[in-house]
Amino acid sequence: MYAIVEVGGKQYKVEPNTYFKAEKIDAQVGDKVELPCLLVADGDKVEIASANGKKAKAICEVLEFGKEKKVVVYKYKAKKNVRKKQGHRQPFTKLKVVSIEK
Repeated sequence: MYAIVEVGGKQYKVEPNTYFKAEKIDAQVGDKVELPCLLVADGDKVEIASANGKKAKAICEVLEFGKEKKVVVYKYKAKKNVRKKQGHRQPFTKLKVVSIEK
């Protein structure tokens, strides 16, 4: 069984008892979070959440917060002596999928 969930404008394929990193969520470590499922597949059956009217959800536990590796952005203009170096570290939340409910 697996599901496609949406977190922070991005979609993730999740299965029970697996871990994944998503956009930062406003919750505390140890909290249970319900994520809306867009699609649920169980064996041969595939259900689209909005088509059948039911609201499927994935129950996840918040494990930790952190930041990704630094991404360096370097802007350069030729012949103008313009150089700009900028770094960015995207915050994330590590989640464990406890169960998927249809």
